[in-house]
Amino acid sequence: MNNSEIMSQTEMVKPLDGLLVVDFTQFLSGPSATLRLADLGARVIKVERPGAGDICRSIYAVEHQVAGSSAFFQAINRNKESIILDLKAAEGIEAAKKLIAKADILTHNFRPQVMARLGLDYQSVKQINPNIVYAEISGYGNQGPWADRPGQDLLLQSLSGLSWLTGAQNDGPVPMGVAVADIFAGAQLVQGILAALVSGQGMQVEVSMLEAMLDFQFEPLTLYYQDKQAIDRGLQNAAHSLVGAPYGLYKTSDGFLALAMGAIPKLGELLNCEPLTAYTDSGTWFAKRDEIKKILANHLSGQKTQFWLDILEPADIWCAEVLNWQQLIEHSGFKVLNMLQTVEAEGGEYQTTRCPIRLDGQIIHSSIGAPSLGQHTANVFQELGL
Repeated sequence: MNNSEIMSQTEMVKPLDGLLVVDFTQFLSGPSATLRLADLGARVIKVERPGAGDICRSIYAVEHQVAGSSAFFQAINRNKESIILDLKAAEGIEAAKKLIAKADILTHNFRPQVMARLGLDYQSVKQINPNIVYAEISGYGNQGPWADRPGQDLLLQSLSGLSWLTGAQNDGPVPMGVAVADIFAGAQLVQGILAALVSGQGMQVEVSMLEAMLDFQFEPLTLYYQDKQAIDRGLQNAAHSLVGAPYGLYKTSDGFLALAMGAIPKLGELLNCEPLTAYTDSGTWFAKRDEIKKILANHLSGQKTQFWLDILEPADIWCAEVLNWQQLIEHSGFKVLNMLQTVEAEGGEYQTTRCPIRLDGQIIHSSIGAPSLGQHTANVFQELGL
């Protein structure tokens, strides 16, 4: 690893150094946002309830653990401090208000009206700290028939129409295998927070997971707004519902090959697949995508993935081997990125991904793992006079 690429936390001045985030979020959407703020230098104080803390500490299967606690919690809450506040008690609310008075940013992802009941809604907080950036994630916004529903990732993928874009036409709805609604909403919240910080004014930043998922689908939804036609995902080697052949994943004799863009007749010549050479009209490559892909699928299954890559890559055809995680991590293309970092929590060390952002060519690393429940309560109370 190039030493000039990496600097320790104490050496590297990060853009958000000196900013204090009071983090009331839990689960994944909000914590993913405050994780990125922490990576960029902000001090994040995570406020957790007595006893159980963030429900993400215990909601997932017990077999998925690192450093003695939930792997999900560890991955999304590294580089944060944890304090315990009982927000059902007057003294807990009073301590929260004193903390908020010193903060630059407040984040929460409670359901609508929860913060208002606690006296910590934006209008109330603004009286305490007029310059604060008050950032919140909801499931569906603060009004409408879904406002009080739980903002859970699978439910959002389902209600937003996203699950009808993955897989083939006859597969029915297919959810994505990662919490895309949570993570995308968190990323958009960070964008809003940074914009507010640039403005230099206190303001409220709101993101709903539903709106985030609608924005995520801006490409197919824009078409639907015009013609009101449902998206046909195709039946053969489906990958992107709006792109014609050869776009898709194809089984080879020893694995899978991804094919993106490419002229069908040229593919026919390169692959020695004569039936493809007949599709000279590029205007038919979408309408006839299933029949073209079926020809490709039958032909590509006869040789190993590397055999096809050796033909296609020199010809500048956009293609790739389909890797699993083990193959990816062992590949030099992954290793050169230095995407893994070792962090240390109370329960021990573990490896996780680093922040993907580079600043002036430097990788952002942090060796601080996720906190144990209430680990920093005494120190924070003493330091900030709570």
